[in-house]
Amino acid sequence: MLALILFEVDLGTTALLAAAALVVMFVAGTSPILITGTALAGVGGIFVVATQISQRMARLAAFLDPQRFKEDAGLQQMQALIAFGSGGIEGLGLGNGRQKMLYLPYAHTDFIFPIIGEELGLRMTLLVVFLFVVVIVAGIMIALHAKDRFGLLLGCGIISLLGLQAAVNIGVTTSLVPNKGLPLPFISYGGSNLVACLFGIGLLLSIYRQAVFESRNQKRQAMPVRITPRI
Repeated sequence: MLALILFEVDLGTTALLAAAALVVMFVAGTSPILITGTALAGVGGIFVVATQISQRMARLAAFLDPQRFKEDAGLQQMQALIAFGSGGIEGLGLGNGRQKMLYLPYAHTDFIFPIIGEELGLRMTLLVVFLFVVVIVAGIMIALHAKDRFGLLLGCGIISLLGLQAAVNIGVTTSLVPNKGLPLPFISYGGSNLVACLFGIGLLLSIYRQAVFESRNQKRQAMPVRITPRI
């Protein structure tokens, strides 16, 4: 499955799914040696493919030296930093951002996080990060309290996809990682990604609901039964 996505030259999605798969393998108890070997082989394969694509190498070069490539490959990340800087702590006000006026490409999808920082300020961007942390912690707790092993692995896989995708998007927009082109879950424009994220949250709620019903049934079975003698 990863090879099919890799051949579409979508390195970001390939790395995201591979990382989520490794998390599930780790939780399932796979040998650390096997996980490490698989991860190294995957990183090597992605690197080999990236070296054969000039656009991907340009993104890597722009990440290493953003000032040199601020007019081409590093344009998005430089404009994103300008958006964060112009917003400051308070922000310019909702709808008053300037970078979305064709200065920052894909401001409504991949780079919507800098627009939040420009219009609503640092406080709102930190709130967004905090909410993602809450979702991740809640998802981990649901997975750990699942009623069976399948629920545990499914919950860990879903929360890994959501958490890693958010982390990569925020890292890209703040120039912490090279540009990958992944949307910000629940916030970026686009129906398919939103439906997929909501579907994952629905599965997490189903895992939680089944765990609650299981615990209630166990409590009912553990309760002593009182027998009233007939007179």
